[in-house]
Amino acid sequence: MTGELKLADKVEITTILDNMVDVLLPSTDTVKRYVLQRDFFLSDTLVAEHGFSALVTVESGDRRESFLFDAGLSWGGLTHNMDVLGIKAHELHAIVLSHGHADHSNGLMGLAKRLGSRRLPMLLHPDAGMQRKVCFPDGREIVLPPPDRQSLGQEGIDFVEDRKASYVLGGLALVTGQIERTTTFEKGLPFHFAFDGGQWQSDPSVHDDQAVVMNLKDKGLVILTGCGHAGVVNTIRHARKISGVDRVCAVIGGFHLSGPAFDPIIPDTLNELKALNPVLIAPGHCTGWKAIHTIAREMPEAFVQNSVGTKFVL
Repeated sequence: MTGELKLADKVEITTILDNMVDVLLPSTDTVKRYVLQRDFFLSDTLVAEHGFSALVTVESGDRRESFLFDAGLSWGGLTHNMDVLGIKAHELHAIVLSHGHADHSNGLMGLAKRLGSRRLPMLLHPDAGMQRKVCFPDGREIVLPPPDRQSLGQEGIDFVEDRKASYVLGGLALVTGQIERTTTFEKGLPFHFAFDGGQWQSDPSVHDDQAVVMNLKDKGLVILTGCGHAGVVNTIRHARKISGVDRVCAVIGGFHLSGPAFDPIIPDTLNELKALNPVLIAPGHCTGWKAIHTIAREMPEAFVQNSVGTKFVL
């Protein structure tokens, strides 16, 4: 990584895909909700799915540029919601992939079909191409196929792999790269396996997990996570370390605290988040009902319920 994270005058994060859509949530000065159309019941509406995708737009001076962070699960969900929200593929300068799981990458094929002759760079960790699966204690298995490199390459996606931190938008946004694990309680994703060296091996760390970070003038870091498999606290610590900025303005995205395996670490996570005291915290996707409600109860001034179509204006 060379250079430094530049100051942004404004950051906008629009949730294109998430696990929930609620078109009746109220807007505020910093949280703009999707506005119902007069012909709501006749026109295309936003859809939700078990996946995540966001449009990140950063302003600095007279520059205003955007990139896509993750692409959701279904081939059509991403492009459908982009159309409803009026987001154009030609407005994107890059794609950042948080990790290789299908609920964050499968929608890339639908987007790639719209690129035409244009080539679009996609920043990702090298491990994002590994075959993965989750094996539950009851015997169930969920296969998590990686992005189809060959097909995406043919459709206009250029893979830019790096384990280390890197920049997009000329230094206005920082991609964390592989996140350092420093907490004692965030131990990754149990029951997760990767096909490596000709066999399936335990892979709780999900090393390709990465986030994006912006440095908002006079307010601090805006941190956007996909699933947060490294742990949301590890992610924030790493973002502060590599950016050289301690103040945290906002944390948005998936914190992966859903289910019995993660229930025990919710109190420790909450204590760390409260100590950081962000102005805005919007957990979504894989954070889980129990963790989201705990954060909402304990951090009411900062908490925002995320929803498909929500735009955070910071």
